[in-house]
Amino acid sequence: MKTIAEDIKKIYLHERFMLVVMIINFLGGIALFIYTILHLDTNSAIVKVGYGDIGGYRSGSWTDLLTFLILAVILGVFHNIIAVRIFHKRGAGMTKFFLLTTSVLIIGAFIVLARLTGEG
Repeated sequence: MKTIAEDIKKIYLHERFMLVVMIINFLGGIALFIYTILHLDTNSAIVKVGYGDIGGYRSGSWTDLLTFLILAVILGVFHNIIAVRIFHKRGAGMTKFFLLTTSVLIIGAFIVLARLTGEG
């Protein structure tokens, strides 16, 4: 735990862009979490939960959309912890790539969830 705190201090002092992306990812994870909670249709027995093989939508229970809550926590919190560990072992370049990839995943999750809740 001590090395994580030291690495966060190094990121704060020397890698401001990386710190900003970490904060954006954390806030994006929180936003995805809140968006998912607000758009769950608990009154409906069957909702659209995914895309089918031929381009149609798959139906299922609204509880299947709770996986987006888990995804939001993983992308918003745990990816930042993993990024600090990558910074410690691999340096700033690999960490920036990892964080930007996480940002793209958060945006993609928003798009998929918005399409699923909009079609339901």
